Amino acid sequence: MATQEDNLKDIIGHAKEYGFVFPSSEIYDGLSATYDYGQLGSELKNNIKEYWWKAMVHMHENIVGIDAAIFMEPTTWKASGHVDAFNDPLIDNKDSKKRYRADVLIEEHIEKIKQKNDKEVEKGKKRFGDSFDEEQFRATNPNILRRVEEIKSIEARMKESLEKEDLVAVKELIEELGIVCPLSGSKNWTDVKQFNLMFSTELGSVSGESAKIYLRPETAQGIFVNYLNVQKSGRMKIPFGIAQIGKAFRNEIVARQFIFRMREFEQMEMQFFVRPGEEMKWYDYWKEFRMNWHKSLGLGDDKYRFHDHLKLAHYANAAADIEFNFPMGFKELEGIHSRTDFDLKQHEEFSGKKLRYFDPEINESYIPFVVETSIGLDRMFLAVLASSYNEETLEDGSQRTVLSIPPALSPYKVAVMPLTKKDGLPEKAREIIDGLKLDFNCQYDEKDSIGKRYRRQDAIGTPFSVTVDHQTLEDNTVTIRDRDTMEQERVSVDQLEKIIGEKVSMKKLLIKDAVAG
Repeated sequence: MATQEDNLKDIIGHAKEYGFVFPSSEIYDGLSATYDYGQLGSELKNNIKEYWWKAMVHMHENIVGIDAAIFMEPTTWKASGHVDAFNDPLIDNKDSKKRYRADVLIEEHIEKIKQKNDKEVEKGKKRFGDSFDEEQFRATNPNILRRVEEIKSIEARMKESLEKEDLVAVKELIEELGIVCPLSGSKNWTDVKQFNLMFSTELGSVSGESAKIYLRPETAQGIFVNYLNVQKSGRMKIPFGIAQIGKAFRNEIVARQFIFRMREFEQMEMQFFVRPGEEMKWYDYWKEFRMNWHKSLGLGDDKYRFHDHLKLAHYANAAADIEFNFPMGFKELEGIHSRTDFDLKQHEEFSGKKLRYFDPEINESYIPFVVETSIGLDRMFLAVLASSYNEETLEDGSQRTVLSIPPALSPYKVAVMPLTKKDGLPEKAREIIDGLKLDFNCQYDEKDSIGKRYRRQDAIGTPFSVTVDHQTLEDNTVTIRDRDTMEQERVSVDQLEKIIGEKVSMKKLLIKDAVAG
C-alpha cells in the first residue's frame, strides 16, 4: 500500500517529467529548497493567480491591486516588528544533526494523538455499522475523552511557553512528551533557540550597517506603506481592500516537503481596511469567503479545515488557518488574520507621517483596523497538483496517469491532433488551432499513436483532445474527447469554441464565489 511519502515522491517525479517543476540549478546539483517552474508549471501558476485576482479584485468594487517593490527602506521592518520578533523557535537533534521547529514537533505529536482518536472512531464504525453515532461516540468514549484532555493540556502549555518566549519550557515539553527525531529516532536534543528568518544584503557600493537592507519576508508591508497613496488617489472609502501578488523571502532553516516550504516563494495577499470595532465582522466574512473560494475548485470539501491559532502573532487579535490535506497531512494553506491597527500605527510612529482616515459618515478621524487574507501561491499550486494526480486502472485492465486539474486552471485547454501526418490532416488541424488559440491555450500534437497522445494529454491535465481525421475534410466534424470521462463525441468544428468554453471558463467558479460570498 502506497504511503503518503510515496505519493509525494510520485507527484514530484511527475512534476519534473512533464515540465511542471524542476529543481533549481540542477546541472550544478541544485540549491536546497529552491525550485523552477517549467513550461506547464508556469501556465498553471499564472492561471491560479488569475483566478485569485479576478475573485478578489475584479469581483469586488472596493478592492484594488498594487505591485510594490521587493526592497523597502529598512526602517519598515523595524516598525513592523520583523527585526525584533520575526523568529522561529528551533531545536537541533545532536545525533542526526538535523534542525527542527520546536512548535512544529509538538504540533505533529498532537496530530498523532488526534489520529489515534480517528482510528478509535473507525473501529466503532466497523463494530456498530449503520447504527453508529460518531458524535455520541466521541462524547462518551473514555479513551477518546482522555486523549482530548491530553491534547488540551499540551496545547495550553505550548501556547503559554511560546507567548512568554520561555524556550526552556518548550524544550521541557518536548522531552516530557518523549518526542523523537524523525530521522535518528533519538531524544538527544539541544536547547531551543530563536532564529531570525530575514535575508539581509547591502545596498550600494559601501558595506556596513548603514547600507544594510532586507529582502521582504512578506508582501503585506508594501501594502501598508502605500495605504494612504491608494486611498487618496483611488478615492477609496472604508471598508476597502488592497491586494498584491509577489515574491517574499525567508531564511527557512527547515525548508522541506517539495514546494511546500521554500526560501523564495510567492504570496497572494489582501489587506482589508475597516472601522475600529468592525474587524471581527469582516474577519468572519473573509474566513467564509476564502473557504468558499477554495471549495469552488472541486478538489474535495473534506480536504479543508479551519485551525484557530493557539499563539497569536504580535499584531493580531484573531487568526485562523485554512488547512489542506496535502500528501504529508493537514498543513496551512492560507491564513486569515485580524491585524488590528498595529501596522498602520507603527508606520505612523516610525515615519512621523499621519496615516489616518477621515470617515465622513461618522465625522471622525481614525487609524483603520485591518483584516488580512494571505495565501501561499506555491502551496496552492501543490494543493492543486496533489489533488489532481491519479493513477487509474481502466475497465480493460490498462493504466493511465491523469491530472484532473480544474479545467479553468489547466495549462492547456485543448490539444488538437491530426490522425496521420499526411493527406492534408496536419493543415486542417493547424487551421482549427488558429481558430481556437485566441480564446484558449492550445497544443498541437502529432507524434505517436492516437492512444499514446491521449495518455500524454491526460498526464498533463488537458481537459479536451480534438482528433482531426479524413471525415473532417468531408463534413468539417471532429472527435472531441473529455479527459475525465474519456467519452468521445463527434461534433462540428464550429461548436468547439462553445463546448470548450463552457467547461474551461473561470466564469462558473467566480459565479460560485459571488453567490457564496
